[in-house]
Amino acid sequence: MDSGQDFRPDADGDPFIALSAMFAGRNVLLLEDDPALSEHVAERLLKAGFAAVDRVDRGEAALEAAAATAYDVLILDRLTAGLDGLETLKRLRGTSGPSSDAPALMLTALGGERQKVEGLLGGADDYLSKPVGDEELLARIAAQLRRTVRHAKPAGADILNGPFRLSPGARTLKLEMPGQAPHLIDLSPLEFAIVCELMSARGQPVTKQMLWDRCWVEWNFLPDNFVNIIDARISALRRRLKEQAPELGEDLHPLIVSARSQSLVFRDLDIGR
Repeated sequence: MDSGQDFRPDADGDPFIALSAMFAGRNVLLLEDDPALSEHVAERLLKAGFAAVDRVDRGEAALEAAAATAYDVLILDRLTAGLDGLETLKRLRGTSGPSSDAPALMLTALGGERQKVEGLLGGADDYLSKPVGDEELLARIAAQLRRTVRHAKPAGADILNGPFRLSPGARTLKLEMPGQAPHLIDLSPLEFAIVCELMSARGQPVTKQMLWDRCWVEWNFLPDNFVNIIDARISALRRRLKEQAPELGEDLHPLIVSARSQSLVFRDLDIGR
């Protein structure tokens, strides 16, 4: 069980609520032919802060909407009447329309490995199997929006968080305290991958399934006990960070905290500075 400190709305704030600032003013195109699911997803996105969600139930309608509107995010089901979601995305990617490069998430019941590969090779930026929880969907969308922002920055640029400097290219994490010589934090390759994902999120939640997909890359399936595997690794990583960064003080440890039940956050140490 994950025993790390939780984010509390009356203390550090709920990072899922904080996502509303990222979602504000943005619009979504949702291709889903199940009316109940379409309504639920749209309501959840609007509640999370999105300005508008345009709902369509056929691929042809999605192409028409995307040709006329610049969407910030596309959410596409694969199994739709007429033109399916994957073919819709392939055609959209081949145009020069205002939404041709928008981040696209496949949300579908087709969750096999071969089908996920088809979706990703067909132009999707992420692939989610139904059913999916609201928190997982919001975290995945936020991750794609962060990537669109980072595309405008130099590849491999250092990430700063308080006294920490993470260098993705050099694969190093340094602690740079005022008046002290910088020193490296000793991390294993897997631990560095985890820290890189969490620090790249800049104080926003990363779900445990997202961590698994991006850090446990040698696994080609999701084991039933993946949460236990992650929790054990995170507990060890918290101890390692505390041992190597005692200068931060007890009040900032653990540096990696829980956000609701299935998400993690690396503390934003720049808050208040």
